[in-house]
Amino acid sequence: MYGMPDEIEVTEEGALRIISLNRPDALNAVNDALHSGLAELWTRLSEDLQARAAVLTGHGKAFSAGGDFTYLKELGADPALRAKTIRHGRELVLGMARCRVPVIAAVNGPAVGLGCSLVALSDVVYMSPAAYLADPHVQVGLVAADGGPLTWPLQISLLQAKEFALTGTRITAERAVALGLANHVVDDPLSEATSCAKKMMELPQQAVESTKRMLNIHLERAVLASLDYANMAEELSFQTDDFRATIDRLTAPKS
Repeated sequence: MYGMPDEIEVTEEGALRIISLNRPDALNAVNDALHSGLAELWTRLSEDLQARAAVLTGHGKAFSAGGDFTYLKELGADPALRAKTIRHGRELVLGMARCRVPVIAAVNGPAVGLGCSLVALSDVVYMSPAAYLADPHVQVGLVAADGGPLTWPLQISLLQAKEFALTGTRITAERAVALGLANHVVDDPLSEATSCAKKMMELPQQAVESTKRMLNIHLERAVLASLDYANMAEELSFQTDDFRATIDRLTAPKS
């Protein structure tokens, strides 16, 4: 559905759209196809006039393990791919912020890097007890241009956002709820997220969508205040010796 790559599965249940990240063997780590698809997905969802709500989840054990290390190495070496990816990152963030329909995240496992960003940009978040959030961009020498630092200062204290962004610390599901980065910890996040989406679909459509837009104006303004700088800084960070050395180590053949 929506002409998405195999790495993104979109299924239709009446007016509900179930969006599943679909690289389970790689813990839904982000490669070029998945990233490119996510950049287009939110505009297509908004243009689907039959859609009233969406649930976002991951197939397998993880929501998303973040960037695929091989893909990251390619980004460091290929300026054209890097420019496209940074442009797509911008489109992904703004597309989610401007998406017409409510997006309910069902975080079935670790949500790392871009996975963490997708959670932060969702409208309601259900997490399994074993799930966690983390934005480890700095740990591999990158700036998180489409990551938690864009949105966290609007959701939690600036001190906490700095700690998580500057260290890559994991945030457990229970702590995420306590801080305000998630709504609920539940045993079956997909079922609970689907129930929440269906509840919204029963309410007057214009009221729901306009209320979401009103709230997300704050989000969009916060993102736009730092997005241009973040994109520039991330592009530069892909070219640093620290990034290259870290990725070479992470992608080196195991002895």
